[in-house]
Amino acid sequence: MRNTSKVTTLESKFPLLAVEQGCIVSKDADITVAFRVELPELFTVTSAEYEAMHAEWHKAVKVLPDFTIVHKQDWFVKERYAGRLSDGELSFLARASERHFNERPFLDHACYLFLTKTTRQRMARQSNFSSLCRGTILPKEVGNREEVAKFMEAVDQFERIINDDDRIRLTRMTEEELVGTKEKSGLLDRYFSLSDTGHASLEDIRLGADLVRVGDNRLCLHTLSDTDDLPAVVSTDSRYERLSTDRSDCRLSFAAPVGLMLSCNHLFNQYVRQEVV
Repeated sequence: MRNTSKVTTLESKFPLLAVEQGCIVSKDADITVAFRVELPELFTVTSAEYEAMHAEWHKAVKVLPDFTIVHKQDWFVKERYAGRLSDGELSFLARASERHFNERPFLDHACYLFLTKTTRQRMARQSNFSSLCRGTILPKEVGNREEVAKFMEAVDQFERIINDDDRIRLTRMTEEELVGTKEKSGLLDRYFSLSDTGHASLEDIRLGADLVRVGDNRLCLHTLSDTDDLPAVVSTDSRYERLSTDRSDCRLSFAAPVGLMLSCNHLFNQYVRQEVV
């Protein structure tokens, strides 16, 4: 009996070409710089601080050149707390605290930021657009070293503006952190296994119109891109009534309902596109 299912290689579907000099280069010649992002703890930011952080992000995005994509990705994965029970330097109360929380489930959070330099053609690209339609294999902007240099200078300026705010910290990811080493997995490994536990074994991946599956994990995708689905007014933060009182306000960001307040394993992606109108 012959297998008639469609099978292809992972290499042919993988959109990335190489990682060089700390930058990710795609097969369409897009250049991406990746950052690890450290954000303030939940329930520790006031309304005025949320406004200030929003202003810093807005200021930083404005320095990026046209046809740049800003992609912020938050990972929320259920883990179990591993207590430091073997640490002999812990006090009695600290050891009791570690024993109390040992193996308790929690939602682990990791945040990444990707700045991608693309082209006008790629911005307007549709599903039926390929190299056979545009006449040339690569866009002209790719071979222009000045454009690449300007983009890297803008990325450095973006990083300085964000890091001037003590509440947020950007750390540029190295090649080893992206692709991994023999001892530790990299960021790209997480997409093949949806896990961050060392060198996870490669799982079967199914990409179909009716189902996206990685190993035993089934993915449900939701996209919010139509302005009609958004409220008329969007603020930087909102009052969290469960922990607020008449004398004190507990503030959460506008994205909190799809962040840590959503208790299942999930990824939250935000995109900002810089393009000429």
